[in-house]
Amino acid sequence: MTRKLLLYGLLLGLFLSCEKDDFCTFNPVTPKLILRFYDDANPQSIKSLQRFSVIAQSKTDSLFVNQSIDSIALPLNSNATTTTYILKVNNVAGATADNEIATLTISYTPVDTYVSRSCGFKVDFENLSINSSGGWIKNITPITTATIEDQSQAHVQIFH
Repeated sequence: MTRKLLLYGLLLGLFLSCEKDDFCTFNPVTPKLILRFYDDANPQSIKSLQRFSVIAQSKTDSLFVNQSIDSIALPLNSNATTTTYILKVNNVAGATADNEIATLTISYTPVDTYVSRSCGFKVDFENLSINSSGGWIKNITPITTATIEDQSQAHVQIFH
């Protein structure tokens, strides 16, 4: 009898000492910068890029290689205040000599945002500004963006 009571007491103690698992049910992703490409001659029209590649400055691996796309999501370095990408477009199939290169420099202030105990922190980017040099980019709007908190829509329009 005492053995059963001891066993029940032990099982009851184990059961009552458990607490609810703390899973991160949100989607607290550090957002990427979303760029959408538009036709410079017709600013309302989305225009895909052909044979498009993206390389972070001072890196050798490409984020995108030889893609035909109308928008991209670029990660920003949360441990720095600027990130620079080299964007390559080639309008001639198979001719690397015909690459058009533009450099995109993104400046921002990274801000750690607490989400919850289970999710931890994410990084939002404030005071974003973008400069381009060289190549095929005709215009960028907006050049400055207040804050990037999510990835629900394009943050920047690039006209080419």
